[in-house]
Amino acid sequence: MPARPVSACARFALLAAWLALLAGLLAYVLGALKVSTDLRSFMPPPRTPEQRLLLDEIGEGPGSRLLLLALTGDEPDTLAEISKSLLPRIRADRRFVRALNGEEEIGALAADLLPYRYLLSPTLDSAQFDARTLHSELQQRVEDLGSPAAAWLKPLLAADPTLETLKLAEAWAPPGEPERYADVWFTRDGKQALLLAETVAGGFDPAAQRAAQDALAGYFREAAGDSKAQLVLSGPGVFTVRINETTSDEANFIGMFDTLGFVTLLLLAYRRLTTVFAGALPLLTGGLAGMAALALFFGGAHGITLAFGFTLIGVAQDYPIHLFSHLRREQSPAEVAHHLWPTLVTGVASTCIAYLAFFASGVDGLEQLAVFTIVGLATAALTTRFGLVHLLGREPYDAAQSNWLAALWRRLAALPRPRWLAPLLALGSVVAMLLSPGAFWENNLAALTPAPPDLIAQDARLRQELGAPDVRHLLVIEGSDADAVLAASEKLEPRLAQLQRDGAIAGYELPSRYLPSVATQRARQARLPEPAALHVALQRAQQDLPFKPDSFDPFLRDITAARSLPPLTADRFFASPLGLRLKAQLQPREGHWIGLVSLVGVADTSALIALAAQPDAPARLLDLKHASESLVAAYRTRVLYSLAVAAVLLVVVVGIALRRRSRVLRVLLPMAVTTLLILAALRLGGVSLSLFHLIALVLAAGLGLDYALFFEHVEDNELDQRRTLHAILVCSASTFLVFLLLALSSLPVLRAIGTTVTLGVIFNFVLALLLTRPRQEIADAG
Repeated sequence: MPARPVSACARFALLAAWLALLAGLLAYVLGALKVSTDLRSFMPPPRTPEQRLLLDEIGEGPGSRLLLLALTGDEPDTLAEISKSLLPRIRADRRFVRALNGEEEIGALAADLLPYRYLLSPTLDSAQFDARTLHSELQQRVEDLGSPAAAWLKPLLAADPTLETLKLAEAWAPPGEPERYADVWFTRDGKQALLLAETVAGGFDPAAQRAAQDALAGYFREAAGDSKAQLVLSGPGVFTVRINETTSDEANFIGMFDTLGFVTLLLLAYRRLTTVFAGALPLLTGGLAGMAALALFFGGAHGITLAFGFTLIGVAQDYPIHLFSHLRREQSPAEVAHHLWPTLVTGVASTCIAYLAFFASGVDGLEQLAVFTIVGLATAALTTRFGLVHLLGREPYDAAQSNWLAALWRRLAALPRPRWLAPLLALGSVVAMLLSPGAFWENNLAALTPAPPDLIAQDARLRQELGAPDVRHLLVIEGSDADAVLAASEKLEPRLAQLQRDGAIAGYELPSRYLPSVATQRARQARLPEPAALHVALQRAQQDLPFKPDSFDPFLRDITAARSLPPLTADRFFASPLGLRLKAQLQPREGHWIGLVSLVGVADTSALIALAAQPDAPARLLDLKHASESLVAAYRTRVLYSLAVAAVLLVVVVGIALRRRSRVLRVLLPMAVTTLLILAALRLGGVSLSLFHLIALVLAAGLGLDYALFFEHVEDNELDQRRTLHAILVCSASTFLVFLLLALSSLPVLRAIGTTVTLGVIFNFVLALLLTRPRQEIADAG
């Protein structure tokens, strides 16, 4: 029986309820969904200590939190004054762990760690506070008081005549310092003043990095005043902000352009504005339902998940398009949808199964993508089938009556369909892939979200000038507790010092340089003289020197107090204002602790390998590049296994739906050949395949399956064939538009997805047309 027409009042009530549902979903998503940009969400769970360290270093390591500052555009003296004025402003900001420009951090050291200076400083390892040593030190202080340094030295002198605070500040300075001018760092050509700032936030936190960089810009404007000076920033945090802003800008542009293109396409295809509005409802519902599912199950989502997920949800626009193109006056929309539903649900189920395989990958980003995709596509399909059909009127536009479509259908029906086409294309694709130059797989982790070339060149130049740590190599120390790591760090120091003397490295930074082991602190404590002996030694040292007898009473009190201090532990050091420095190098792990040794100017990697290979070596060498490549390879293996399982399930679903082996083969063959053609085209273009190419291949395969299913399912009636052709033309055109814009993106992730799917749309449409229905079935139809 024909379905009873839906009244205008009922349609209005349904529309109002639908819009209210969308408003509720939107409110929930805005309040509950948090967006992340940490690339580690798209990395598999680490399986080795090296991979675990790699992920930690990428997101939270000291290297990821360094910002490199250069002041340029004015006279060196002016730049030096700006640098000196800028430094205290940065140090007072809690968004920064430290800021350095070559001036010593005497105030911070004296205020917080002064009581422990004799336990932390290495002075007592080779000397003692007897009369001769103290006399030599006091003589030097007399000379210092006549120098320009007297202003900052005088407040320290009474309590610290041996300047242990200064010695600590020098020991804790970066291991490879740049040139100096006017007591601050400068480039070798003397044209730029240099500073180094370390943020509290990790390098992959774009919001916090943006706030920190905006603060630096504000402080610079205050310090520079009317100067012509300019501020140049670099570092991982700058890359993160730039990439995040570029992604947002491109996503907004693509979204706006795609919306306009989609509306224009639907208007041209269906001639009615109400059709455009109605077609957007399932798409919006699917997208919001997918985001609501992410908020419910994960609490948030990665930006890449949303960016790619929305392009995938965009495929859901095919569902109302199929409905619109198959509408006819002699049937109600509900009856048309009922007829299309078996084919449509087979395509939806196949795509969902493919992405369900990603849910089993164990990778947060892919699990999020699977949930977003499955919920979004299923929601869009169900709302098209059971909601949209009741909003449409009884007099639709019938695409089958179009003269241009009739002419196009006859031309396409007459195309030759040789049996050898599929095997020839498959064989040619395999040969092309085998002969293509370059690496087949992209193993470079940085290639997933690279910074622009100008930023990379600028960063390399500033790192070289500042002597920033090597970003590839680390030495890793392991111990049962923090003190065991510190003791091993002390044993490692003379070996690294020898490598530095040999020129294998330019510098290094050990955790024990900040905090000695308990045994070392106790040994130094034991060498502190008793109060009476120190008093006598100090009186003798002051003879013939212009100091009052009681000038160094604070020094006597501090030595007495230091003799009874408990050793400084890692926990107490962490609680100090300088604690974050040590936390970057001394970290707890599950059941043990690790120490990270930063290296500067690595010139001979083989010497580091030889050091780590020694039987009694207290550290092992971590090559972050090698660790990242092994992580990417492990990730790809898991994804490939997931895709293999998805392919098997997809064949099963199509087999159950079509039942006949010949029909199953005709539907799956275009998709399989298209996959080979895409891979061949990418490889011939010199593209090494990344994870995102693989994910996009799944989407391209799903599109091909949809096209082939509808071409296979079409009736022999010519009018029905025209409607199917119209639907697939509109679907492929809208999908082509979306992914062509992505293919033109400057971001490699979006470009990889866009290029892959754009090729897939072209190849799938042509091959589905030529391979799905034999020529005589089309030519003889009607």
